[in-house]
Amino acid sequence: MILVAGATGNVGGELVRALAAAGEPVRALTRGQAPQAPRTSQVSASAFSARGTFPPRVETVTGDLNDPDSMRDALTGATGMFLLSGYQNMPGTLAQANRAGVRHIVLLSGSSAGSGDMSNAISRYMIESETAVRESGLAWTILRPFGFMSNALQWVPQLRGGDVVRAPWATVRVAVIDPYDIAAVAALALTSGGHEDQCYTLSGPEPMLPGERVRVLGEVLGRDLRFEGQPDDEARAEMSKAMPARYVEAFFSFYGDGTLDESRALPTVRDVTGRPPRTFRRWAREHAGAFR
Repeated sequence: MILVAGATGNVGGELVRALAAAGEPVRALTRGQAPQAPRTSQVSASAFSARGTFPPRVETVTGDLNDPDSMRDALTGATGMFLLSGYQNMPGTLAQANRAGVRHIVLLSGSSAGSGDMSNAISRYMIESETAVRESGLAWTILRPFGFMSNALQWVPQLRGGDVVRAPWATVRVAVIDPYDIAAVAALALTSGGHEDQCYTLSGPEPMLPGERVRVLGEVLGRDLRFEGQPDDEARAEMSKAMPARYVEAFFSFYGDGTLDESRALPTVRDVTGRPPRTFRRWAREHAGAFR
């Protein structure tokens, strides 16, 4: 049995579907308290989901990853577990998993964790989560993806009101990755050998500017979309409405100051899965309904 935390999120949802399609027993963890930290590369798609509910035979359980005692039933019988970074009581939850007989943890982290920069609030919570997993006594696999293709879902409200997308960091190229590919790597790590104590940095097939993604999305939707770079002060004010200042500063450090480089197209997805990562055009086609 594999327990998937964040099962209604971008990667978690894809992972539940991938495991179920492969005939693996899978348990979806829902309605637990979310981490009090933003994700550099994960934007919740729950409001825009085009994939429907969980497949048949998927168990649904509840639990709070910040409250290890609440996880006892969810962990009972589980041998593998998919986790997100950023929970405050990660060591306690991992200890509970160890007692329950879990043997392998796959942690969704982020590429900035490789910097070791504890002064950056986002890097710090990822580094702390990775440290807890490495010190848990369990076999582990850490995934450090680049920016998610599904971050484009942030543009849905703008596109419902017009054909212009305004977004920050117009000149920053990111080799964005489809959450489907992250989930494919996670599924292999959880169901086959050779991935224990490995750290995989994952990217999509090509570095893209925000404006290039908007252009591709427009072609898929059959709309004449236009991209406008958002000034820093406007972006900072908008982001400050949604997150604490320390996380706003972390994002501006990454993409404004250039401390995070996610512009390289890496071979990792192909090396692990045996196929190339999916393109942004394919992601846009499969999620076009969310923008209509």
